[in-house]
Amino acid sequence: MTMPFPSPMVPAAGRAEVFLRYLDFFRDSVLSKVSALAADELRRSRLPSGWTPLELLKHLRYVELRWIEWGFEGRDVGEPWGDRRGDRWYVAPEETRDDLLAALRAQGDHTRDAILGSELTAVGAPGPRWEGAQPPPLERVLFHLLQEYARHLGHLDIVAELAGGPTGE
Repeated sequence: MTMPFPSPMVPAAGRAEVFLRYLDFFRDSVLSKVSALAADELRRSRLPSGWTPLELLKHLRYVELRWIEWGFEGRDVGEPWGDRRGDRWYVAPEETRDDLLAALRAQGDHTRDAILGSELTAVGAPGPRWEGAQPPPLERVLFHLLQEYARHLGHLDIVAELAGGPTGE
């Protein structure tokens, strides 16, 4: 059971709370859909592009890592592109669904703490994430995260339906 869609009719204390509600909803939806898939569907691709549900799960964890920790916070995260091998998403054979679900949950907790501990107008730390450009404010980073999650959750919706998994929001 995923959390309910964040209704615009429910009052929020501010824009940061709205961002958190949507990010939490999208992340929880991804976690629920991947959790509900049969084991034989996790490393199988049903699309011409070739990605698998586990690869998408790992990718979304790294998306948050790159935009929040490596980008906005300016932290050294070791391997910010650890979700890739060459030009493809990659999950090693020993990586499990449970490990990847836990990693995305933990990354989401970090993102939540970063949002709650910062103003939306705070500008990200200069660093390699920005490739020499001026870092954006947190609010712009969060808009980007929302579009990443919304787009990829839509992709996962289709894959889950094709795999006989859960459908709908």
